[in-house]
Amino acid sequence: MFEITTFIDHFPYLGIFILLILGGVGLPFPEDATLILSGFLAAHDIIKPLPGFLVIYAGLLVSDYFLYWVGKRYGRRVVEHKNFQKLISSERLLALEEKFKKWGVLVVLFGRHLLGLRAQIFLAAGVMGMHPVKFLITDAGTALFTIALMGGIGYVGGNSIQVLKRDLTRIEHIAIVTFVILLTAWMVFRQIKMKR
Repeated sequence: MFEITTFIDHFPYLGIFILLILGGVGLPFPEDATLILSGFLAAHDIIKPLPGFLVIYAGLLVSDYFLYWVGKRYGRRVVEHKNFQKLISSERLLALEEKFKKWGVLVVLFGRHLLGLRAQIFLAAGVMGMHPVKFLITDAGTALFTIALMGGIGYVGGNSIQVLKRDLTRIEHIAIVTFVILLTAWMVFRQIKMKR
């Protein structure tokens, strides 16, 4: 993990792009965590918002389209492929096919926001033969919401840490003064009670 954080320190844009691609193909780099990290990095001026957004957007679309392409290329055999059978089972593929028949493009539109189902939905979109342009337009539109939400959480969190650092000292002083006052009041109360 040290190597990854060092790499991101030196090449933040490329590091974020690679994390998104690796997370998209099933390695343990969740997309949402990478987006939150990106917002945090933007809050601390490690990355600039516009280039950061472009890199993130490209990374999301590339990783999503890769999964779609695998589904399109292998079709229903994707559940037999050793690299993807852990990602999607034949039962899950059947269930998603039913959802696609019923809801169509809405499955991709809303499915992008379902952690754990995202990759399966993109694979199923390819298996179902969704038109590539239709998939890209739908995914590109809904990815904007994902970036805004998760990146926003990271950005607000990054700014909140700065505020918390400033306020923590003030809170510590208030807590110490409150403790001393309570301790003094307790000792005085105890003294008065013992004299009676």
